[in-house]
Amino acid sequence: MAQTRQLLDGTRITDHRLPVPLAWHRPEGEHIEIYAREIVGADAASSGDAESLPALLFLQGGPGGKGIRPARLGGWMEEAARQFRIIMLDQRGTGLSTPLHRQSLARWQSPQQQAAYLRHFRADSIVRDAEALRQHLGLTSWSVLGQSYGGFCTLTYLSFAPQSLDRALITGGLAPLSGHADEVYRHTYPKMAARNAEYFNRFPEDRGRLDAVIQVLRERRGSGDPVRLADGSELTVARLQMLGMLLGGNTRIDTLHYLLEEAFAGVPAGELSDTFLAGVGSQISFAASPMYAVLHESIYGQPAELTGGRAATDWAAERVLAEHPEFSAGAESPLLTGEMILREHVRLDPALAPLYAATEELASVQDWEPLYDLAQLGRNEVPAAAAVYTDDVFVARELSLDTAGYVAGLSVWETDAFHHDGIHDDGALIFRELLKRTQR
Repeated sequence: MAQTRQLLDGTRITDHRLPVPLAWHRPEGEHIEIYAREIVGADAASSGDAESLPALLFLQGGPGGKGIRPARLGGWMEEAARQFRIIMLDQRGTGLSTPLHRQSLARWQSPQQQAAYLRHFRADSIVRDAEALRQHLGLTSWSVLGQSYGGFCTLTYLSFAPQSLDRALITGGLAPLSGHADEVYRHTYPKMAARNAEYFNRFPEDRGRLDAVIQVLRERRGSGDPVRLADGSELTVARLQMLGMLLGGNTRIDTLHYLLEEAFAGVPAGELSDTFLAGVGSQISFAASPMYAVLHESIYGQPAELTGGRAATDWAAERVLAEHPEFSAGAESPLLTGEMILREHVRLDPALAPLYAATEELASVQDWEPLYDLAQLGRNEVPAAAAVYTDDVFVARELSLDTAGYVAGLSVWETDAFHHDGIHDDGALIFRELLKRTQR
């Protein structure tokens, strides 16, 4: 029986759990569990009108990110709860759905077996899970809101089960429908370079601070006593560059500045403060979401006929980095990177190292299944709207607009007021705009 409880603000939360096949094409085989929270705003919960509200499925970013755990409703969730019951799905492999991490994958004896298991955790399987959940809840149809990777999944939903959708809302998540993963990074490296320039123009003193940190890392490594984080792993220049993930947000750019401000605060010359190292560790560790790194490039994996004859992603971000030497860890003043997963990031992270060989296997996969049906998207009849952020450093505007041209009836709202995680900055405004564009 589903468990129900209330948050302090009166929001009602109901838990739902459902067994689903690991491989949907083999329903008689192994099963995993998916978990979702049904979220009803305080007004609807107290009035007894909750059951009359339509449902809105939220598909979060990632891959490997779990659903939002609200302490109280705010932003887009508060706005959406005025009209919808929110279904917050932990996508398979995340949160309280059967999880993926080094402990759970240890039961497989080889990297090949681990990789074969991991292949069942992409957008096509997530959509099949969502359909099973919808039926379990007794819903004929629902709306879907997809943020970032959740938008990728929403395009998959529009491709293979459009009959179940009342509307589709996408924020920062219009995935490339074809082409090799290389093209993603050929667009995002220049965007990251521009965002670096914007950041260092705003905080010019931080270029010197970052260079000073890099100098410490190089000197310590050269002396045989490398800088280590609290988890015991070495902080290399390439791992430090991952702080550029903070440049993907409007306000997180200030978080990066505050972090660098304390790099040498109150410590002897040439040392890094524990405060700084703790902050860096919390930003670059994948312990809380290991599948973000392990599965990251697999979200672009498509059949060879859709990728110019090259199905394997083959560490695309690392290979394309060679075309942009300003991002090289060996550069005099290397730029900060973004959603670029390199071998070093996986190999040196204690939460990922046991899965390094499996990640190599995924990078070499040659027979990916298609994630989208371009013909179906071309005849789409589901009301759909997408927010495209002009300066998005993770999902490039140019590729997003190209995808938008394939989806019949998709209304695009392009804005330069937000970066990739705009839904977390002013989500109510963004949600209202997209909802307005899908009203019948």
